[in-house]
Amino acid sequence: MSDFLSARRTRLAAALSLDDALLVIGAGEPIPLPEGSDQTYPFRSHADYYYVAAHECAGGVVAFDPRDGASAGWVSFVPAVTEGERVWEGRQQLPGTPLAHLESWLAARTGRKIAALGAAVRLVSADEATTARVRDHFKHARRPKDAHEIALIRRAAEATARGYAKLPALLRPGVTERALQIELEAEFARGGGTRPGYGTIVGTGPNAAVLHFEPSYRAAQPGEFVLVDAGAEIERYMADVTRTYVVGEPSAFQRDLYQVVLAAEERAIARCVPGAEWKEIHLAAATEMVAGLVSMGVMRGSPSSLVEQEAHALFFPHGLGHMVGLGVRDGSGLLPGRTKDPRPCLKSLRMDLPLAAGYVVTIEPGLYFIPALLNDPARRARYRECVNWPLVEQYLALGGVRLEDNVLVTDGAPEVLTSAIPKTL
Repeated sequence: MSDFLSARRTRLAAALSLDDALLVIGAGEPIPLPEGSDQTYPFRSHADYYYVAAHECAGGVVAFDPRDGASAGWVSFVPAVTEGERVWEGRQQLPGTPLAHLESWLAARTGRKIAALGAAVRLVSADEATTARVRDHFKHARRPKDAHEIALIRRAAEATARGYAKLPALLRPGVTERALQIELEAEFARGGGTRPGYGTIVGTGPNAAVLHFEPSYRAAQPGEFVLVDAGAEIERYMADVTRTYVVGEPSAFQRDLYQVVLAAEERAIARCVPGAEWKEIHLAAATEMVAGLVSMGVMRGSPSSLVEQEAHALFFPHGLGHMVGLGVRDGSGLLPGRTKDPRPCLKSLRMDLPLAAGYVVTIEPGLYFIPALLNDPARRARYRECVNWPLVEQYLALGGVRLEDNVLVTDGAPEVLTSAIPKTL
């Protein structure tokens, strides 16, 4: 076993507060395609399993008995590779204990509670309360990245930067969203990326205001925003980056909007220090962007009051960011013991916890002109005095601006792992 994995498991054993309960983590099984083509959807082991196994293994199980010690108590059960899998897939047998032995392992420990994480495992009857408690501690223990994880995220960021470096020369009238996606993802692969870490987003013109837009064959027009949100993945660890461009020369309004978002992003990055509360960083960024919209004549009133009224959600409807690493949202969520803030404007805030050294977070403020929000009669009535609606009408097809970087929280100044990707119009 590699040193990093042994150290990771030992740290987990101390952090999970299992008492005398067992821990069982399943990788999951491939899901067949529905048309009987003898194929499955691309398989990815559950992130909980991958974290303690460091390999993909359909049907794999990792179990831990605290009575056996923080190091020796871990057992990796792997299924036997069949002849058909060797012939048709070239699959090789992974090292570990045969999966058939899991039943006897459990039988020898009958009567003890089981915390079941990852994918469901046959034969395992989990204790719900124990599982819920251990799941929270497991997620929290995964939040600080170890040196091995940070190295992988750095490599993913380098591959991502290579992809983004390809885009400026392609940004001309007539280029389609799909064409940009193809070139971006191909360059990720040339840079060492295994695959895109998530569904690539490319939106031109009004599509730049669709938060999770799947690239189409729409052709970019002169003067339009082009928003790209994508990241390369290497060994299940990934980067998550957004940049916004303009085809040709930006208008004064576009430039001002971009600068408001850029300034908010840079200030939010600087606030990513140990102990800083994520929700406070988010609300500070919202207030700063509202101040920018007020200065541009889009909104009216006191920025802090507008945020208290949740008027900012008209133009900034999502959270400031999330954790990234082993998955695009990784260990995001609540600090153990906290409950979700019920305010509607925070429904999409992915985290509510204090930052700590070793966390890798995205900082991704954005301002958008989203017709579904801005044309809603109830919102127009509620915020009739807060927004310059005639001006907004002029920009309903503008799209939006988002800028996103991946930030490593350290004991000193925050480190921007994606700083090699330019942020200029």
